[in-house]
Amino acid sequence: MTSPPLEIRPIGYVRSPYKEKGDAPRQGRLSDTISEIVIEEYYRPALWQIEERKHLWVLCWFDRADRTVLRAIPPGTTSEKGVFAIRSPDRPNPVSLCMVDLLDVKDGILKVRGLDAFDGTPVIDIKVYSVEIDCVRQG
Repeated sequence: MTSPPLEIRPIGYVRSPYKEKGDAPRQGRLSDTISEIVIEEYYRPALWQIEERKHLWVLCWFDRADRTVLRAIPPGTTSEKGVFAIRSPDRPNPVSLCMVDLLDVKDGILKVRGLDAFDGTPVIDIKVYSVEIDCVRQG
C-alpha cells in the first residue's frame, strides 16, 4: 500500500538555551527554563486571543533525532522498550509533544516555560490545553 506524501510546514521555530544533546532536560515539564517560540509572519493571525490561555501543547519536529531507533532503554530503568511505548526523542517520525506554560505573547513571539526543544527546532503546531479534554478521569 502506497501512502500519499505528507507535507508538514513549520509555523515557527524555537529559541532556547539548549544547543546539543545533553543540554535539554529529560522532559520539559521538569524544567523551569524559559524559551521562546517565534511564529512565522504568515501564521501570526492564528495567535489571536492565545494570550488568554495559561497552557499550550507545542508540537515540534525534532530534526536532530535519530530516526532509525526503534527500541531504547528509558532513563532510570534497565529494560529496553519500543519507542512507541516510551517518550524517547529518537523515533521514526520525531514529532515532539510538550505542554508548556504560556508566560507572554508579543510581536509573534511566545515566551514559554517547560519546553525541551533545542534552539532552532521547527515548531509544527500549537494547540490549547483543555482540562476537560486532556485530563484522564480516574474511575
